[in-house]
Amino acid sequence: MTPGRQPFLHDAVIALHAPTQAWSRPDGAMTAPIDGLFHGDRRFARGLRIEVEGEAPEAIATSGRGARTVVFDAVLRGVDDPTPDPHLRLGRERHVGDGVLAESVTVASVVDAEVSAVLRLIVEPDFAPLQEVKSGHGKAAAWTADVDGASAVVAAGDASFAMTADAGTWSIEDGALVLEWPFALSRGESAVLHWDMKVSDPGLVVQAAAAPAGWSIDTTGIDGRLARWTATALDDLDALRLAFPSSPGDDFLAAGAPWFFTLFGRDSLWAARMMLPVDVKIAASTLRVLARLQGKTDDAETEEEPGKIAHELRATAFRMPGEDITLPPLYYGTVDATALWVCLLVDAWRAGMPREEVAELVPNLRAALQWIAAAAEKDGFLSYFDRNGKGLSNQGWKDSGDSIQWRDGRLAKGPIALCEAQGYAHEAAAGAADLLEAFGEDDGAQWREWAARLRERFNERFWVETPEGRYPAIALDRDGQAVDTLTSNIGHLLGTGIVSAADEASIAKLLVGESMSSGYGVRTMSSGAAGFWPLSYHGGAVWAHDSAIVAHGMARAGLREEAAVVVEGLLHAAEGFGFRMPELHAGFSRAERDHPVPYPAACRPQAWSATAAITCLQITRGA
Repeated sequence: MTPGRQPFLHDAVIALHAPTQAWSRPDGAMTAPIDGLFHGDRRFARGLRIEVEGEAPEAIATSGRGARTVVFDAVLRGVDDPTPDPHLRLGRERHVGDGVLAESVTVASVVDAEVSAVLRLIVEPDFAPLQEVKSGHGKAAAWTADVDGASAVVAAGDASFAMTADAGTWSIEDGALVLEWPFALSRGESAVLHWDMKVSDPGLVVQAAAAPAGWSIDTTGIDGRLARWTATALDDLDALRLAFPSSPGDDFLAAGAPWFFTLFGRDSLWAARMMLPVDVKIAASTLRVLARLQGKTDDAETEEEPGKIAHELRATAFRMPGEDITLPPLYYGTVDATALWVCLLVDAWRAGMPREEVAELVPNLRAALQWIAAAAEKDGFLSYFDRNGKGLSNQGWKDSGDSIQWRDGRLAKGPIALCEAQGYAHEAAAGAADLLEAFGEDDGAQWREWAARLRERFNERFWVETPEGRYPAIALDRDGQAVDTLTSNIGHLLGTGIVSAADEASIAKLLVGESMSSGYGVRTMSSGAAGFWPLSYHGGAVWAHDSAIVAHGMARAGLREEAAVVVEGLLHAAEGFGFRMPELHAGFSRAERDHPVPYPAACRPQAWSATAAITCLQITRGA
């Protein structure tokens, strides 16, 4: 791979148990730039392959058994007999657990004569930081190894991994660990090699959840595609759960694999919110985790501010080579997570979160509301600007550098006030008013009034009219001008109360129209915009969570026909991706492509893409 190119993921196979993940080719070998065994923010091994008498097994099938287990089937024609049927097969069952990759390798024969051969398992240590792998600049660190028969320990600094096998002998050859395992089989016999790799990283700031979630949801009588998607999603979500060592009982959902195996304020909040029909507890624990990190001081380097909810947490600074971006380990550069935290608290309270647990978070609620009000005080709207010049230039969910564009393709200049951030803030303030009043607090009315004033300002300033119709702008730019591109962002306004019912209906009509609806979900940007490109991350591709939020808003607004159109599109996409929805996919229409086209660098599984299944299930059931 040419250095500096982000690895593609669309054709890779993953097994995961956060914070551990194993990526490989469909034959089980780890040979591509993304491949390897990762734990937290480090890739421990970059290469893994099997040879039998110097020849790689020929793959014939790959079968997933849930999020954590993959089975690979292959044949060994190099040591087989000359007849047409394969008589010698090799099967690998790979399982990933917390900090461990374990495999059972089975060789079976129906060759008439005895087959004797040597299987070589070759492992290439790495220890490269995740951020360097992501940027395409990953280089293996210097490492040392102690080898003792069927065991080996490899270390680089304070990180290490231990290899064990129940047969064979480890050695070091050409910068790799090699296990040699001789086998001899008569007709009808099989032999099994068990080996595993256990990793250790004392600098890790997250850990696996303490116990299985045990999630289930009744899918009786619904579309079979939706039932399969939901089952896959719940299994993936269980494997994506993490906790902090300081509060191991409070799980949260990691944003996604491979790059975001950590706490992301916005992502974890949306995923927990969309999971409410299944489990209120994951919402409650996510709220507590983020409340403990709620901003207390004003710090331009981290973008921390009093009452603000954090964007992401990592063990070390996260650098993006080639992009001049360096995020501190605890980074607060998000304009919407604080309002979304409030929205989740209100929704969780309404969904049955224990009253005493809600009461404990009321002080954090007040701090969050004060941040929202202070953030909007200058010009009446929540806006953002990269304060230190090394953070994210865009701080909404569409956080790529080119995501906020005018219809003619020009980039908008900050500070930027996103339309959906105003919708979240309106919903947060109005919902908080209800919660505060229910808890006997006397300031609920002031937040309801604040929401009403924001609604009035929004409807005075955000609406635009273009050849595509009348709709809210994606944002206001630094000059207060309405950035006029038609985007999916406006779908996030539905159900927040910030626009009228009539305007909700007109927004929904645009979003299911030809320029926005691909037939596989809602595009992030209209195909009528100059900047549209079906493979643009935020400028034409389709995101499952985004489309699900849009559909949910339509349903909340009573626009169920439009919601059903979006859900049906997502079901077509889910089927095309084997019911494990990626982070995003290309914005080609169903008329152009009879299967959804991958966005090749999309993460999967992704928490909020998985929880989109739950939202679609609720919409289908009329909830």
